[in-house]
Amino acid sequence: MPAHACTRRWPTGALCLVFLGSLAACGDTAKLAPTAGMGASPTLPAPNKTLLPTVNIAPAVGWAEGAMPTATHGLVVTALATGLAHPRWLYVLPNGDVLVAESNAPPKPEDGKGIKGWVMKKVMAKAGAGVPSANRITLLRDADGDGQAETRTVFLQNLNSPFGMALVGNELYVANTDALVRVPYQGGETAISAAPVKVLDLPGGPINHHWTKNVLASPDGSKLYVTVGSNSNVAENGMAAEAGRAAIWEVDPKSGTHRIFASGLRNPNGMGWAPGTGALWTVVNERDEIGSDLVPDYLTSVKDGAFYGWPYSYYGQHVDARVQPQRPELVARAVVPDYALGSHVAPLGMAFSQGGAMPPALGSGVFVGEHGSWNRKPHSGYKVVFVPFANGQPSGLPMDVLTGFLNDEGQAQGRPVGVAIDRRGALLVADDVGNTVWRVAPAAAH
Repeated sequence: MPAHACTRRWPTGALCLVFLGSLAACGDTAKLAPTAGMGASPTLPAPNKTLLPTVNIAPAVGWAEGAMPTATHGLVVTALATGLAHPRWLYVLPNGDVLVAESNAPPKPEDGKGIKGWVMKKVMAKAGAGVPSANRITLLRDADGDGQAETRTVFLQNLNSPFGMALVGNELYVANTDALVRVPYQGGETAISAAPVKVLDLPGGPINHHWTKNVLASPDGSKLYVTVGSNSNVAENGMAAEAGRAAIWEVDPKSGTHRIFASGLRNPNGMGWAPGTGALWTVVNERDEIGSDLVPDYLTSVKDGAFYGWPYSYYGQHVDARVQPQRPELVARAVVPDYALGSHVAPLGMAFSQGGAMPPALGSGVFVGEHGSWNRKPHSGYKVVFVPFANGQPSGLPMDVLTGFLNDEGQAQGRPVGVAIDRRGALLVADDVGNTVWRVAPAAAH
């Protein structure tokens, strides 16, 4: 492909098909080692904004018969359940039953308008994100503890792109893409027929760029925390479209009222309470299209009232010149995240390790499901990592826990999303391309 092709304007008509195939030759290639964008003090090079974005898709192919991801030494992988419909998120009930949100993006007619919108829809479809949403939660039960669920039932259906789940007492809260709802639950139930009751509306369409909403209950159950991603990459749809977004909400479940707990978080997803300190932590997908080495996605504690920079800056006061007009008064108070996970790894799920079921090296820290890049050459993410903690803070580089989601041809056999710790202390991983929930346990306990 000639070099000048990367300077063409966005094409129209039938040229789009040719254009989509040519995108892979445009953009840039990472110049730094992946570890440069990790840790407490990541390297942040100058932005490299190309006319056309770097597009490096790992085509979704699924797992061949008998194939599965590879666990690190001392761990064994089994399939808790296969044949699911785009499993995205996991929640473990007190009795050990596992809830799986089988979900995908809702229709977003405004998000797909224009040539760029059309291209991005094709990109996401090629990456395995183009299937219709099953809009249900499935229950898995592994009563005998052999790592394979012998019971599978439709637990709750007719939802609207469900994602996060949280049980408080006898009420199960579900974060749909446009509303937080609740249903009654009694321990041991395998299906719920009650109609969900809305607690409050959440920002939804018609654009709904980052559609996933997660929910986490406070330790005493008095508050709920809900993640709401941004409606764009860097506010290109205008700040009016970002009202209430790029934030974590604190919700009073009894009254349905809420406040913004923290803002400037481009696309937060997984959340958890740190053992020992009780601090709230989250993983965040940072912005795209300023180079393969920018911007590192991150894991951070979340401070009440804090602003984390989006869209005006990243990693503290690093201004994003694409955003106009700027807000220097906000940039001046932007909080630097605690820990970089690497550029474009797309962290979604996170779960703090619990107890001593795992090997000692995995005993204190956070498991992170990295869904994988599309805006980086070479690929990044597509694995589950463990971030070790010491004295309540990340300590050292991420450790690979579950790999092999990309094959030798650069195709995605699977993509990890939500992660959770089951009742026996094993790690569960939702794989939305492989349509499987994987269980990772110590070899001796298998």
